[in-house]
Amino acid sequence: MTPPVDTTDRHRVTLALGGMSCASCAGRIEKRLNQVDGVVATVNFATEKATVDYPAGVTAEDLVAAVEETGYTATLPASEEQSASPDDSGATTSWRRRLLISAALTVPVVLLSMVPVLQFDYWQWLVAGLATPVVLWGAWPFHRAALANLRHRAATMDTLISVGVAAAYLWSLWALLFTHAGAPGMKMTLSLFANNDGAPHLYLEVAAAVTTFILAGRYFESRAKRQSGAALRALLDMGAKDVAVLRGGSTETRIPTDQLAVDDVFVARPGEKIATDGVVVSGTSAVDASMLTGEPVPVEVGPGDHVVGATVNVGGRLEVRATRVGSDTQLAQIARLVTEAQSGKAEVARLADRISAVFVPIVIALSLLTLAAWLLIGAPASAAFTAAVAVLIIACPCALGLATPTALLVGTGRGAQLGILIKGPQVLESTRRVDTVVLDKTGTVTTGQMTVTSVYTVDEADGPEMLWLAGALEHASEHPIARAVATRAADAGPLPPVIGFENHGGRGVTGVVEDRELAAGRYSWLHGERALDAPDALRSAADTAEADGKTAVWFAVDGQIRAVIVVSDTVKETSPAAIAELRDLGLTPVLLTGDNRRAANAVARQLGIDDVIAEVLPAEKVDQIKRLQSEHKVVAMVGDGVNDAAALAQADLGLAMGTGTDVAIAASDLTLVRGDLRAAADAIRLSRATLRTIKGNLFWAFAYNVAALPLAALGLLNPLIAGAAMAFSSVFVVTNSLRLRRFAPSR
Repeated sequence: MTPPVDTTDRHRVTLALGGMSCASCAGRIEKRLNQVDGVVATVNFATEKATVDYPAGVTAEDLVAAVEETGYTATLPASEEQSASPDDSGATTSWRRRLLISAALTVPVVLLSMVPVLQFDYWQWLVAGLATPVVLWGAWPFHRAALANLRHRAATMDTLISVGVAAAYLWSLWALLFTHAGAPGMKMTLSLFANNDGAPHLYLEVAAAVTTFILAGRYFESRAKRQSGAALRALLDMGAKDVAVLRGGSTETRIPTDQLAVDDVFVARPGEKIATDGVVVSGTSAVDASMLTGEPVPVEVGPGDHVVGATVNVGGRLEVRATRVGSDTQLAQIARLVTEAQSGKAEVARLADRISAVFVPIVIALSLLTLAAWLLIGAPASAAFTAAVAVLIIACPCALGLATPTALLVGTGRGAQLGILIKGPQVLESTRRVDTVVLDKTGTVTTGQMTVTSVYTVDEADGPEMLWLAGALEHASEHPIARAVATRAADAGPLPPVIGFENHGGRGVTGVVEDRELAAGRYSWLHGERALDAPDALRSAADTAEADGKTAVWFAVDGQIRAVIVVSDTVKETSPAAIAELRDLGLTPVLLTGDNRRAANAVARQLGIDDVIAEVLPAEKVDQIKRLQSEHKVVAMVGDGVNDAAALAQADLGLAMGTGTDVAIAASDLTLVRGDLRAAADAIRLSRATLRTIKGNLFWAFAYNVAALPLAALGLLNPLIAGAAMAFSSVFVVTNSLRLRRFAPSR
């Protein structure tokens, strides 16, 4: 009886995997890791990582050894940063180099082999010389993977590629060395049937062309996966690099932020990033936390208030005592949320690899059976081997290798023209199944910028003058609300200077303009500290504005409250139409925001959204996505702030607004470059069209193979014709993919 696993002391590690070429590879690694007692592992083929939860009795080295037993490699991250931000640009460069060199050698091979007029004396030897490095060096990754799979009694697409290329090449070498194929003046005859007369035939162009086509597919796939660690790299780069620490009470010493310790007091000057999480001990200022919260309005802070690392000090000088450093900071916690959300995604089992698990062994067995059958009926060995080679060649997955990358390239190219960036083929399946779309509020359905929406005055005729005076006063402030008022007032002409400007700790501002004493700020400050009362009409207007989620700025002139200026983050003009388009696609919109409930409900009413989730923290956004998924909903998330990054990664489909932060964009599956929410509907439609094209390509590629295999086995298909037919199937796949260029947006 197996003893129960102790779950009280468990650890988690993320392994970087190497050597995987398809989803079935990921499946074998995951199966082997889960065979270790007490281990729960998830392997993500798209990010080439394994997230492993293991008990105290198991070491990380045991996990690495288990992976290596399956024929793949695994490495432990040297640091949290390395784990979060792997750079696989070397693999992409290697695929590109192999592709370019192989393509340059393959073009003359194909021309000389397929165009008889170009075939001079001993042309076949030149072709052999050109094809050899393509087959041996260009296709080496496939041969290596096939050998590794063979040792573990497994077969993948690499197996079929390797066997097909090797069979065509070795048969050609045998024909060159031991038949009349190497003689001067040799010409290859074109016949629809297998070579029953013993005449020499070469298949070097097939071996070279298959290799080059598959290399192209692998390069494009590798390039698409290269961005998998970009989100976490962006997060880690967001924080301050150095900080001025107070030593000996007043002496400032600049040190790297990773040397900060808890209880160190450091300085944050205006415009600087706050180095780490802490508590303000001296100074007052406004802190712009939009990079973490996505909300546009800076928060006023003073002694005793908490601040978060990587936020920007907008106003005055702050002295902050560090309370959390390193991996304990809120920025690091968000990075971990993104990591966990990405690792938790189900690995992408691509259709071609799933089918190949059955298709590849059948093709190889059929080829051997064909060879044996022809020999048993007394046919010449040349005819038997020709038929067997035809089986392998006709089944070589040239079109399969092009099916996904060509459709993806055309689809993503058309998407880029429309302001839509699709990260890779792994995101397309989710677009078909999505039924719920969660929308961040600020910067996604709203502009993310504060603007003046209305001005209420005691005397209606005083409106322009009150706005002009208020704009002059607020022009001296750097607060976003003040800038909104000043910008609106400046539309009417140059603003006069302000004298004696004073900022009252975020509660309001005062100054003298045109010999008139002005004050602007919160009503609680004007009424409570300056003993000013507001007319009932202005109070009613302010209450109505705040009920709609807007901000009311009170304005007093010479000791009397004269106006209320309403400022708000307005809904984008295109957002209502975008919501309607999403509904037409069968999606249920949900508004998700960290803003207050009144503001969220007001925006939802304008957009016609019934489901609203408000006042949530960044970590809670992930929880809300998980909750919806637990209700068996397939969720798309649209956002733009760093606080959305983890939710974008957790969602079945993440869409980031291009006007947002780099972190949100990198964590998403789709990026809407224009910042127009209508592009979200176009993105889903384009992704679904691209997925349909890929599946259509794969279907016809396999259908072609299945239909042609019996013909090849019966000797009714010459391998040379098989090679030409295979090339035609590739042309069909490319042509089918090019139809995506005609995709048009809904407007």
